[in-house]
Amino acid sequence: MLKPIIPFEPVSRDILPSGSQWVAQIKWDGVRMLAYENGQKLQLVNRRLHNRTVQYPELVQPRSLCSASSYILDGEIIALDPNTGRPSFYHVLRRDRMSKPDGITQAVHQIPITYMVFDILFHDGKWVTDQPLASRQKLLHEVLCTGKHVQEVTNSPDAAALLTVMRQHQMEGIVMKDLNSTYGIHGKDARWQKVKIMHDLYAMIGGVTYRSGIVNAVAVGVYDGPRFIYIGHVGTGKLNSTSWRELTAQIQPLITNDRPFYNTPERSAETTWITPRLGLKVQYMELTHHRTLRHPSIQTFADVNPEDCPISQLEH
Repeated sequence: MLKPIIPFEPVSRDILPSGSQWVAQIKWDGVRMLAYENGQKLQLVNRRLHNRTVQYPELVQPRSLCSASSYILDGEIIALDPNTGRPSFYHVLRRDRMSKPDGITQAVHQIPITYMVFDILFHDGKWVTDQPLASRQKLLHEVLCTGKHVQEVTNSPDAAALLTVMRQHQMEGIVMKDLNSTYGIHGKDARWQKVKIMHDLYAMIGGVTYRSGIVNAVAVGVYDGPRFIYIGHVGTGKLNSTSWRELTAQIQPLITNDRPFYNTPERSAETTWITPRLGLKVQYMELTHHRTLRHPSIQTFADVNPEDCPISQLEH
């Protein structure tokens, strides 16, 4: 069997690149997956080199993905939210974490998936990673077997317009790729660039967790009338070690035995409650299925009051 590789990754950018060699693609909110077939056997392996072949039986019939005798395809497996029709990381993760055969068989019908393929790395016994992206895409278009569960990711020449459409549809973002670029196995550089669509909100701190006596994450909430609603723990962002130490001292007089949140937060057992007096500006990508923030990061402390932190901020 072909030896699994760690796929090429885009770098994060806030500004779109310029030049006619750049194309944009939808950033699908799924799980990165490479498909390997050697003529007899097809395997699916994620970017952490974990085998996921049994989780997606609808994809693993021989020659069901590509007409070549041997190949490596790169793409993302997505599942749609039945309520919104948008790709849902929560739903595809349910498929990805299944291990019991009966559950997987049922899930094929209950949580249908699509393999969104955007690159080909190996074709009929030869690596094609040293070819420019434009050539690889032409080859992919010729050999990919599209169908109910397999689709080819298309290019857009106008990244700004595609990003606008993604915002309108509350999607994850876009990836820009240089048509002249080769493919960097186990690499990450500016040949591929991603722009994620992020949102900001103001929240109050209602709890903290510690590491070695210093606060390392905060539990934050917003207000639904008089109710203080937990929306997530945040431990990343723009605070440096000095800021965390200062926060550790600042929250001391606010520590309380009473949980300030109306709902029960995750990690409650390890969280020290505080009276919500300190505000933050938090950036996040979207809400999870459980109505908590996905990929939150602290932007800055903010001098705000409860009325500045309404739950309506979560409605886009």
